[in-house]
Amino acid sequence: MIHVEVYRYNPAVDTEPRMEMYEVEDSFRQRMVLDVLEHLKERDPGIAYRRSCREGVCGSDGMNINGQNALACVAPVSEVLAGIWVAQKSNYGSGSPLVGKKAAERLVIRPLTGMPVIRDLVVDQTLFFDQYRHIKPWLINDDPPPTAERLQSPEERARLDGLYECILCGCCTSGCPSWWWNPDKYLGPAVLLQAQRFLIDSRDTATADRLTALDDQFSVFRCRDIQNCTTVCPKGLNPMKAISDIRRRLLQEGT
Repeated sequence: MIHVEVYRYNPAVDTEPRMEMYEVEDSFRQRMVLDVLEHLKERDPGIAYRRSCREGVCGSDGMNINGQNALACVAPVSEVLAGIWVAQKSNYGSGSPLVGKKAAERLVIRPLTGMPVIRDLVVDQTLFFDQYRHIKPWLINDDPPPTAERLQSPEERARLDGLYECILCGCCTSGCPSWWWNPDKYLGPAVLLQAQRFLIDSRDTATADRLTALDDQFSVFRCRDIQNCTTVCPKGLNPMKAISDIRRRLLQEGT
C-alpha cells in the first residue's frame, strides 16, 4: 500500500487545516498523482482540487507534491516516491532535475505555496492573474493593420521560443521566495516570462512603454536568482533567464 497525506481545509467548517491520511493500492505507483487524487475523491467526495485537461496543457492542477510544486497530471508517483523529481524537458529551457533526494515513505500533497487557500488544494490566484494583466499580455501595434497578417522572419519568430509556451499554472511564482516576501510589488517569474515574450516580439511597438512600466525597484529587481522557478517549471522553461534579460535591458535603457 502507498500512504498518502492530503492537505484538508474547508473554511466553512474547519477552524484550522489538517493533513488527512489515506492508503491506495501499490499499483498506483505506475500512475500519476492526479490518478491518486481521482481515486481518493471517489472514496471521499469532499476533497477539492482543480483539474481539466490532464495532459499538462491547461495548468489547472498545480500543487505542492512532496515539497515541490508540479502539475499532478504529469507527476509520476513512482518518481515522486523514489525522490527522482525531473521537470519535463524542452528544447528551450533547462528544467533542472533534483536527483538523489532520499526516497519518500509516503505521498504528501499540499496546495501551492504562498497563495491563500480557498479549500483543500484549491488556492486563490487572483493576485497572480492581476499581475499578469498588469503587463498587458497582448500585442500592441498602432500601425495600420496589414491586409493579411503581420509577418515575422523565421529568426524573429524563433526568439519567442521558450517564452510563449507558458501555461500560467503558477508553479514557478508560487515557489519563488522573493514573491512570497513582496507579492504586492514583485511581479514574479511567470508574469515576467510573459513580459519578456512581448518585449522581444518584433510585431509589438510598445516596447518603451512596457519597459517604463517595469522600471522600478520591485517589479523586476526583487528577483534574487534563487532559480526555484526554472527548477519546477513543468514545461521545462527558464523564467530565470527571461528575468535576467529584462534586468539587463532595464540597466541599459531604463532610468
